[in-house]
Amino acid sequence: MDKYRLDFLKAQAREIRRLTIEEIGTLGTGHIGGCMSIADVLALLYFHRMKVDPQRPGMKDRDQLVVSKGHAGPAVYAALALKGFFPKDWLKTLNQGGTRLPSHCDRNLTPGIDMTAGSLGQGFSCALGIALALRIDRSPARVYAILGDGESNEGQIWEGAMFAAAQRLSKVIAFTDYNKQQLDGFIKDIIDLGELDAKWREFGWFTQRVDGHDIAALDGAIEKALAQNERPSMIVMDTIKGKGCSFAEGIEKNHSMAFDLEKAQEAIAVLEAE
Repeated sequence: MDKYRLDFLKAQAREIRRLTIEEIGTLGTGHIGGCMSIADVLALLYFHRMKVDPQRPGMKDRDQLVVSKGHAGPAVYAALALKGFFPKDWLKTLNQGGTRLPSHCDRNLTPGIDMTAGSLGQGFSCALGIALALRIDRSPARVYAILGDGESNEGQIWEGAMFAAAQRLSKVIAFTDYNKQQLDGFIKDIIDLGELDAKWREFGWFTQRVDGHDIAALDGAIEKALAQNERPSMIVMDTIKGKGCSFAEGIEKNHSMAFDLEKAQEAIAVLEAE
């Protein structure tokens, strides 16, 4: 990846973070931590890797993204608005009456959302089902999925992992947002995931582990995943929960936070000064 493209993607990631902070601040509460930690991969996917068309959200043979950690919906909406799937003004309606942007992603409401996310673990299963259907249809499209590390406590994740490996769903490229925190605290104190990359490897996946805030490293991992066609791919991303939001980054209780637009603007000022 050349420097121009990398700088562009870094700028898009920063703008996704800015829009997400403002979006949640306008509402007054939301899942800021897990939204901020996936901004870099969202920028890379929507602005470089995925074949999508904002003017034709449902076009045939498009690449599809399922954000199984559906509470990160506000970050996805920021990316979609930035890409041009819908007006940025919609972001001000997050989770309010009559909105098309509910707190969790809903494919029936939001242009560009490929799968509704509800109970943790279910989105991943849906992503694998989509991939199987695309293979039956002989589609060249790929399916990308983003999982949470807390979500990875769900047994459904590992059932899906076994299924995808058995079916050799090589058009699936999944990411785990390994920010080491979940709703109730630190992963290691609740259900320790241990060597997460080793687990996925043992489940039969082509597995890599990278810095989830290093866009060039993420892109290199995707390139390696695309170069093999034998197994589904998992990219474990080491991330920081709340990354880029000054009052949320790296603190213990940052899964969902209440804050107003004034505090949001203060955080945005810090972000833009970096």
